[in-house]
Amino acid sequence: MMLKKIVGAALAASLLQSLASPVVANVGQDAIDGCIDQIRAIGGPDGQSGTVLSSEYSEANSLVMFRDSGNTIWRCLVSNDGVVADLSVAEAADDGNGAMAGASGTSGSGTERVAFTPGTSGAELTGSLLPQESRRYILGAKDGQFLYVRIAANGPGMTYVIYNPDGSVLLDEMNASQEYRGQLWQSGDHVVEVYNTANGAQSYNVIFGIE
Repeated sequence: MMLKKIVGAALAASLLQSLASPVVANVGQDAIDGCIDQIRAIGGPDGQSGTVLSSEYSEANSLVMFRDSGNTIWRCLVSNDGVVADLSVAEAADDGNGAMAGASGTSGSGTERVAFTPGTSGAELTGSLLPQESRRYILGAKDGQFLYVRIAANGPGMTYVIYNPDGSVLLDEMNASQEYRGQLWQSGDHVVEVYNTANGAQSYNVIFGIE
C-alpha cells in the first residue's frame, strides 16, 4: 500500500511538472516561406536570395530575421500558416564607406527607410541611379492616411511604383513627372521604388508626405 502511494505521488509530481513546463515549438516552413515570398515581392534584386538569420516561434505571429543578398536585414512577423503581418527593414546595408545605405544623397540601388523630422509630415531626399538601377524607400503609414510622392529627375526615363505592406501594387509604374497623392487602405510599411529606365545615370530629388 505504501509503495502504491509513493508511486502515485511520483506520477502526480511528474504530471504537474510537465504541465508547468513551457511548450517549445519551431517556426514552420510555411511561415518562413511566407516571409521570403514577401521579401522577394518588394525587395528588388537583392531580395531574391539571402539567408534566414533567426526565427522565434509565437502562437500569434512568429518572428523571422532575414539577410538578403545586398546585406539588408529584414524583420518579418508572420502567422504560422504563412500570412505576413508586418515586414520592415531592421538594418539597411552598409554602403561600403562606413555609412548606412539610405542616407540622404546616396547613389546606387538599395533600400532606405524614410524618417520624418519630429513635428513634420514630410521629407525630401536626393539620390542618383545608374541605368536600370532602382532604389526602394520604405514609409510606415496607417490605413486611411494620405501618401504624397513627387519626384524631380534631371532627365527622362525615371519611373516609380508604390507597393502596399502585403506586397500588392498600390500604384503601377508611373512616370516621375506625375506626382501621386492617394489614400492608403493598409497599415504598415509601404514601399516606393524609383527606377532609372534611361540609358545614362540620373540624379533626382524625391519628396514624401504622409497626412
